[in-house]
Amino acid sequence: MLRLTPVSGGVQFPVRIQPRASSSGVVGVHGDALKVRVTAPPVDGSANEMLVKVLATTFGVPAKAITILSGATSRTKLVRVEGVTLDDVSRVVDELAE
Repeated sequence: MLRLTPVSGGVQFPVRIQPRASSSGVVGVHGDALKVRVTAPPVDGSANEMLVKVLATTFGVPAKAITILSGATSRTKLVRVEGVTLDDVSRVVDELAE
């Protein structure tokens, strides 16, 4: 089950990233984290940049609304998405499960 934490103006949650994937996108839940695949390699922050773009597209917010709070050099990261609610994130996760 995805661990969602409401914060002022948005939601924060863990993300498990898979760099160098064949395609980019949110693919489901991995433990308590949202699993995201990106085609970029984990070099010079390019995978993190692509992660921000994928999350922004998925949640319909601008890229500046996504913040990587911790884990910048790890596959498991804590991210904050501003401008969304717990229900918005839950809806996206539920759609992935279908």
